[in-house]
Amino acid sequence: MSEYICTLCPRECHAVRQDRSGQGFCGMGLLPKVARAAPHYWEEPCISGTKGSGTIFFSGCVLSCVFCQNYCISQEHHGKILTVDELTEVMKALVRQGVHNINLVSPTPYIESLLACFAQYRPPVPIVYNTGGYEKVSTLQRLEGLVDIYLPDFKYLRGDLSLKYSRAADYADYVQPAIREMVRQTGKPVFDEQGILQKGTVVRHLILPQNTKNSLAVMETLQRAFGDSILVSLMGQYLPMGQAAQYPEINRRLTKREYEKVRNRYDELELEGFVQELSSADEQYVPAFSDDDPMKGVTEG
Repeated sequence: MSEYICTLCPRECHAVRQDRSGQGFCGMGLLPKVARAAPHYWEEPCISGTKGSGTIFFSGCVLSCVFCQNYCISQEHHGKILTVDELTEVMKALVRQGVHNINLVSPTPYIESLLACFAQYRPPVPIVYNTGGYEKVSTLQRLEGLVDIYLPDFKYLRGDLSLKYSRAADYADYVQPAIREMVRQTGKPVFDEQGILQKGTVVRHLILPQNTKNSLAVMETLQRAFGDSILVSLMGQYLPMGQAAQYPEINRRLTKREYEKVRNRYDELELEGFVQELSSADEQYVPAFSDDDPMKGVTEG
């Protein structure tokens, strides 16, 4: 690929990006950098199913969450650069293993490569676009007809929180229009006879310690704005990872009281979807990443 001036995400860096290097916020080149590709069994039940979600973890991210469980790849950029043809082979290998879908984690910096990949290979299973929710509608529109399932976060409604924890003061300005576009593309959730999601939008929200008011506001906004057109995944898996130690208020796990306060509101609003138990906050569920062999997990499972 030739030199590229990037405006893919809301930061609109206008940064110069080449195949293997980039000067933008994400720090990535145009070719995908992958840290793990393997069946993943710890997504929502309708995505992981019994055979796993064929998850490809990309390095780099358009956000900069201080508590990121995947910090070593999202911000330290571990991983291996693949060509478009190599990425295609990764998808084919996952499909051969029998996964329910191809799950692209933090893919936005690599849309150009993904479009090239899908031009030569369309997997026979649903494509999941797994994102932090900080997306431009115009960029998402380029994916119409290619993505079957959107899996965005809705992290914050308050700009002071999104600035402090993710360096994105305008996060709330972008996340709702982005989800609206995702829903327009996918429609309401559609399942197969085994209960595996084939099409639709699942919005995730991670409860942060000492930030339950933000979580309650997000739950209420999702119910009001999207109703039954989405599924809502309430996540209690927070662990103080990444740079969380530098922020005392979030440098701990959730308390039972915090968790139940948000979960009870979720139930009151009659939201449809999934609720993680507090027991999911365990480092055993954090994937292992590799700089030299991201495909190792395909054979190991």
